[in-house]
Amino acid sequence: MTDQPFRLPIHLPAQGAAEPEAIILQWHISEGDSFEKGQALAEVESAKATFEFEAPCDGKIISIHCAEGDTIPYEVAILEIETTDASMKGWVPSAPEVDADDAPVALPGTADAPVAPSSKPTGDTYLRSVAGYLPERIMTTGELLANFDEDLTEDYMFKVTGIQQRRWAGPEEKPSTMALQASLRAIEKAGMKKHEIDGIVLATTTPDMLMPSTACILQKELGLGPVPAFDLNAACSGWLYALIVARGMIATGISRNVLIVGVELQSRLLDMTDRNTCFIFGDGAGAGILSADGPGHRVVDAVMHADGTQMHLGMREEPGYYTMSEEEAGKTNRTIQLDGPGMFRTATAGFSSLILEVAQRSGWTPQEANLVVPHQANGRILQAAAKRAGVPWERFYTNVDRVGNTSSASIPLALSEAEENLSPGDKVILCSVGAGVTSAAVSIEW
Repeated sequence: MTDQPFRLPIHLPAQGAAEPEAIILQWHISEGDSFEKGQALAEVESAKATFEFEAPCDGKIISIHCAEGDTIPYEVAILEIETTDASMKGWVPSAPEVDADDAPVALPGTADAPVAPSSKPTGDTYLRSVAGYLPERIMTTGELLANFDEDLTEDYMFKVTGIQQRRWAGPEEKPSTMALQASLRAIEKAGMKKHEIDGIVLATTTPDMLMPSTACILQKELGLGPVPAFDLNAACSGWLYALIVARGMIATGISRNVLIVGVELQSRLLDMTDRNTCFIFGDGAGAGILSADGPGHRVVDAVMHADGTQMHLGMREEPGYYTMSEEEAGKTNRTIQLDGPGMFRTATAGFSSLILEVAQRSGWTPQEANLVVPHQANGRILQAAAKRAGVPWERFYTNVDRVGNTSSASIPLALSEAEENLSPGDKVILCSVGAGVTSAAVSIEW
């Protein structure tokens, strides 16, 4: 030790090359406090785990550079300290070796992967309306915690997920019944008659049955004629995939007014002892009308990608092409499974790259976006994505705290809430990353 005190910045120890940042969950110290080497200074959440950041030496806190809840890149100092420990001069926090599985994932459209060409359809398309339906039942995090013996709290789960409650379907509800309610609301908001709808594209990972499609069931319930109706499965990116497909149907003259629906009933497909999934998912439906003519909100541009090499990040393994024996069923995980850390890394990078890509294609800068409506995946993923994309957090619309992750229904549900604060001419970006891995973004001039 030396008697001459000096000051230096303190950084978090990096958790691997694939993790660019972490979240400060709680400070254990304040400015002016003295501390000892090994003392816990803060509780930190990385993509892999929650850990206590320990003091590397004895010293005193001069200044704290970030608040609880902030997402901090590892290259940014979180503290300034004063110490007399000469060994700290030139100190650099150690980083563990990186496993092969921790290598960064390059989504299509990022700087590390080729951009898939995307041609614009001829002629404009307009989002005439958007509406949502949520089941009445509210499932709180407190109720779900009853399934766990671990020392988990509502406050901790909110810090980790950004979710306080979610909606779960009632015993008589099905995906088709929720889709019908959202569709009727969207048709009414558009000022249209049901018979004017001449196409249905329905996105879901939880259909009523494997066949016929839930879109065909919805077509029957709406009383429509022999118009095209089909399902697609792009997980959380589903509604944006549906919008982009509908845009193509309009450009080729197949349809003029396409009903685009995202619906999920996930609450019955969860392992209630799996903390990675049971706190995340909710049920609901969202619908919109995409038309060849206005009035409405002009779709400016769109991008869509997929990377099947990352399919392990989110799966439900039950096969759709044969009936499993009891023995096989016992060995197959039939509930929704997530690789939480892997999806965190991929989604955080994916959201930011999608915002940049679709903004560039639209002739905008990301900072010009008046509103970003992302798939409501997880609160900390969205905060990290906003910082990466350089878009102020207050321009991100989120309702994940109240409805949870509703997968393909999440963007229309969020947009139907957010639209009351939009003005004509506003620049809006919709974006999603989902299991597959799928990703998509759409730019709209409101």
